[in-house]
Amino acid sequence: MLRVNIIRDQRKIVSFSITGHAESGPYGQDLVCAAVTAVSFGTVNAIEELCQVEPEVETREDGGYFTFKTPSSVSEQTSEKIQLLLEGMLVALKSIERDYGQYIKIN
Repeated sequence: MLRVNIIRDQRKIVSFSITGHAESGPYGQDLVCAAVTAVSFGTVNAIEELCQVEPEVETREDGGYFTFKTPSSVSEQTSEKIQLLLEGMLVALKSIERDYGQYIKIN
């Protein structure tokens, strides 16, 4: 099962992690894993490109582990953009959880 852990400081998302494997299909055909990967990596890529920041990201070669930390020293305007992108990611992940809850849990 994929486990998504969202960490907030007051209302702002400061980090998230995704661990585990969905195992909703054979390796290379796991649509839940593909969807979660696309949403999360797409969000991080958008943050880097649109906000011109380098967040802390950690992955493992064998998969099953992805962490993200928001950069601490950004302007308020950039922080708001990052939050909007992260909240959009969370909406998309919750949609996946709603339909495929046996493979993904969000905390």
